[in-house]
Amino acid sequence: MKKQKKRFIMRSTILGLFVLIIGFIIYQNVMKDADVVNAGDQAPDFRLETLSGDTVQLSDYRGQGVFLNVWATYCKPCEEEMPYIESQYQKFKDKGVEVLAVDVGEPKLTVQAFVDRKGMTFPVLLDKDSQLMDAYGISPIPVTFLIDENGKVVDRITAGMTEEEIRGYMKQIQPSDGNGPNG
Repeated sequence: MKKQKKRFIMRSTILGLFVLIIGFIIYQNVMKDADVVNAGDQAPDFRLETLSGDTVQLSDYRGQGVFLNVWATYCKPCEEEMPYIESQYQKFKDKGVEVLAVDVGEPKLTVQAFVDRKGMTFPVLLDKDSQLMDAYGISPIPVTFLIDENGKVVDRITAGMTEEEIRGYMKQIQPSDGNGPNG
């Protein structure tokens, strides 16, 4: 009888530990998701430096649609979509849509070489200290936020995109001031 009681206590202790560990994991995941920016949220403002050394703040683009693309040179889907983003940027930049491409944590020289090789003309920002990654709850990349003229997130895209998809996304955030399909 004494042996059965010890076994019961041991099994109960192990079960209790499992329950605590599972509870902790669930808690961590719920808390992590609470910091993720999604459609319907107000886009958190940020201030980042461009490749040319200028400072850009998201709130400076109020009144425009912002195609906020978070990427890195080592990310294959990111590399594949850059020519498509550039092509659509050329079509939408005069229609109130701005592209802000934020590279995450890479040296300026690496990013500049990539930008030159790809012929990117839209603003490229550097998130050296993960300010944007943390503020938006980003992981993994690529991720793109469609932000409307009022600073609201319209959509969060967490995969590589085709040129046709990018065109559709830019149309979604094109301001309705008479220059676009909404106006």
